[in-house]
Amino acid sequence: MDKTLEIGPFSVRVNSQIPSVLNSIDDLYPRYPRVDPGSFIDFTTRIFKPATLRRWYRPQVLFAHDDHIPFKPLPYEQAFPFFEWGLNWCISNYAHQYLIIHSAIVEKNNVALVLPGMPGSGKSTLAAALTGNGWRLLSDELTLIDLVTLNAIPVPRPISLKNNSIELISKRYSNLFVSSPIHDTTKGTIAHVKVPDESVDLMKKPVRVKFIVLPQYNEKNNWNFSSLSKGQALMQLADLSFNYSVLGSLGFNALCSLVQQCQTYQLHYGGDLNQATDFFNGLVE
Repeated sequence: MDKTLEIGPFSVRVNSQIPSVLNSIDDLYPRYPRVDPGSFIDFTTRIFKPATLRRWYRPQVLFAHDDHIPFKPLPYEQAFPFFEWGLNWCISNYAHQYLIIHSAIVEKNNVALVLPGMPGSGKSTLAAALTGNGWRLLSDELTLIDLVTLNAIPVPRPISLKNNSIELISKRYSNLFVSSPIHDTTKGTIAHVKVPDESVDLMKKPVRVKFIVLPQYNEKNNWNFSSLSKGQALMQLADLSFNYSVLGSLGFNALCSLVQQCQTYQLHYGGDLNQATDFFNGLVE
């Protein structure tokens, strides 16, 4: 069965017979425009069982983009996360009309806040908390920067929460829909936060980035917010860009200009999300 979605600037076809994939798309992507199957499709994906004995014994699933299978199979229970991870791979490897940074990005009062970081930095938890407090979600994982205007291009998709963050966000923000947890993935236990309707409705509206804040979660609940030099920010963002080297001088110039137009900081924070959201609310008001 095919489901064809418009997600930000991309059209995405998902072909699958796996109920968890189809049901999760219905639950987490209900407001996204459906694309005419005869239209041009940016990414054609398929989630399916391999044609081996593993179809029946400890079943697995595969992800394919067109006719290419870029990953080893995963357990059947991880079929929908596999789609999300696979779509990240598609965008990161093929959407070179943008500078792509591994970061969450949210917006309030027409000001975008970029939260770059590696897995475990707490960027998704912060993005979920800010989204629960009325911020617009542009992306949980991939910040797309237009190479000419330097505007951020929204590509809002479900926020991927891990381990303790799932309960933390679920209990604190009753206005957010959080999917049922999936256990024993390579990232631990994961669940997805549905993108609020308002963020979906505005996914064609780019926004100018004003703040870049590199977060780092710490279990001791220590709070430290400090300035980050432009040079340090540039080096860290270059390391966190998926296609900086592919773009060459275009990527270098875009990244330099982006950093130059922003206020750059680093943040160490713990489990007190009220402190974090209050701080960021004050930053853009």
